Amino acid sequence: MPDVDAARRLVVKIGSALLVGDNGLKTDWLGALAKDVAAHRARGADVILVSSGSIALGRRVLGLPQGALTLEQSQAAAAVGQIRLARVYEEVLAPHGVTTAQILVTLEDTENRRRYLNSRATMATLLGLGVVPIVNENDTVATDEIRYGDNDRLAAQIAVTIGADQLVLLSDVDGFYSANPKEDPTAQHFAMITHITAQIEAMAGDPISGLSKGGMKTKLLAAKTAVTGGCAMAIMEGSVLRPLKALAAGAKCTWFVPEGDPHTARKRWIAAMKPRGDVQVDAGALAALGSGKSLLPAGVVSVAGAFERGDPVAISGPDGATLGKGLIRYTAPEARAIAGHKSGEIADILGYPGRAALIHRDDMVI
Repeated sequence: MPDVDAARRLVVKIGSALLVGDNGLKTDWLGALAKDVAAHRARGADVILVSSGSIALGRRVLGLPQGALTLEQSQAAAAVGQIRLARVYEEVLAPHGVTTAQILVTLEDTENRRRYLNSRATMATLLGLGVVPIVNENDTVATDEIRYGDNDRLAAQIAVTIGADQLVLLSDVDGFYSANPKEDPTAQHFAMITHITAQIEAMAGDPISGLSKGGMKTKLLAAKTAVTGGCAMAIMEGSVLRPLKALAAGAKCTWFVPEGDPHTARKRWIAAMKPRGDVQVDAGALAALGSGKSLLPAGVVSVAGAFERGDPVAISGPDGATLGKGLIRYTAPEARAIAGHKSGEIADILGYPGRAALIHRDDMVI
């Protein structure tokens, strides 16, 4: 069974029903959650929060009626609520010495290769600086066609994007059941699921909470995304104070367990991609790659193909034999321009300071 206290990079999804009640924000609960986040940061773990609640907060301020909102009303509520949501997280985490940042994304941001790479690099930089990113769907600009529609799947995508090893969905249910436990008292609770079978999928029900958009079906979709990326995922009832502490102490939940870890899953993903070009390296680069180093422009002999930044390319040795694959950090014209040159010369050649590595070792399979 995974141990949340052992997570190196942890994504926590917070549902609207936990965050916002009849009287507004649940400040006591948020303050307790802040202690959990600070405790994980103190032990050296990276923490990312994917938080619902902006529309629920905004509609109260704007006096919008209960029930379904139009797209325009939802976007207006989100615009008002997002700034309040970001401020609240800043206020509860600052006393613990934790710096926060707001990241707003849409489905299109993860489907577009360049946007995906930019958001991944931004989050990685923030985490490297010790910041806790607060992620939400950018409801103010997203249309129905480019929306996740629920933060369960968004959290799973963020977890895979950033290479998290654990994802915790703080929800209004304490795990996955064979049926809706509020409708069927004989429903069986699953403590751990190692394979998401067709039978498991058939057990998923509908939303229970009036504020929550995501039911068990969306949580199962989130679990599929997470475990495919090598990330373990837990579903737990999160209304208890210090929910992450409770999870570590054995609170009732369901863990979805992946095969392998995020690093292994990412390597498998890269290995399965069809290369859009080829980068041939010299003997010195061949030796460096063999010792686990990144590929620098100085070690490149030739570049073939038409590709964009982030595309997969084959890596071949001095004899032309394929060594492996990697995700290249430059376009084909840029890669040709800097091939054979030292990293310190990149700015003069391209007119801007680029990345030192042509292909980083984390984005490479040899």
